Amino acid sequence: MTLPIVHHPAYCADLPANHRFPMDKFRAVADLIRSEGLLGDGDFVRPRPAPFEWIALAHDAAYVDQVFNGRVPERIAREIGFPMRDDIALRARCATGGTVLTGYLALEHGLACNTAGGSHHARRRHGAGFCVFNDVAVAIRVMQADGAIRKALVIDLDVHQGDGTAEIFQGDPDVFTFSMHSEKNYPVRKVPSDLDVGLDDDTGDIQYLATLAEVLPDLLTSDRWDLVFFNAGVDPFADDRLGRLSLSRQGLRDRDRYVIETVREKGLSLAGVLGGGYPDDIDELADRHVTLHRQASAVFETGFENASP
Repeated sequence: MTLPIVHHPAYCADLPANHRFPMDKFRAVADLIRSEGLLGDGDFVRPRPAPFEWIALAHDAAYVDQVFNGRVPERIAREIGFPMRDDIALRARCATGGTVLTGYLALEHGLACNTAGGSHHARRRHGAGFCVFNDVAVAIRVMQADGAIRKALVIDLDVHQGDGTAEIFQGDPDVFTFSMHSEKNYPVRKVPSDLDVGLDDDTGDIQYLATLAEVLPDLLTSDRWDLVFFNAGVDPFADDRLGRLSLSRQGLRDRDRYVIETVREKGLSLAGVLGGGYPDDIDELADRHVTLHRQASAVFETGFENASP
């Protein structure tokens, strides 16, 4: 069996050619996964769009209704950064449903990845920063409501602080949010996570990986986590337009491999989501994003999928 990878064609909606968000990356990521044979003889696992009831577990029902019915106020649409059309709403619902499905597949197989997700700036009352719904938060709330999990750990290594995830889970003793990010980057007003590690500009591979190694093992043993969500944003890369941490491609590979192996060696299930990345070259970005799927596939094939939960 190969690593379960979740994808839906609706992850890629239409945006103007000059839009800052690289929407075509979702199509390019899926194409690259196929061409590299990471699906083996199988195919992507296709999610269904998240229904209203799921999303309203993590977001204010009035906001969810606005998105579903095309009534998002202009000021919120500007903060999100997308024209809030029906296809954008469908994309957000499918990506969210994809992360929910990825969570369940991770529980079943020990490890699974989405080809989207990581929309960590969406808060309870509205979206922001190219994030309509907070897919990881919705997935945790759905799985908790279903009784599939109780305690979840969020490892957010996108270059931007996970303010929306932190806000949604503030005061919740069953969900621990960890964000390691560029301190001087977006958002300006950060919402405290349970653990924030804000890094200086141009941190580089050695210091970045050393800092992560100081934190992660203790986090994994600090409670009895039922599931770990990993936001593997690739915007810490040195040449990314919005990144400032100066990681190399090898640094990203080492980061993802370290997180996935360390989580699985502890017998914990891991669900990986895509996170951010913002270059002009879509093919380069897709290749960078598929680092997550390559490293997860390699770990899956070593037999860590059989580790005791």
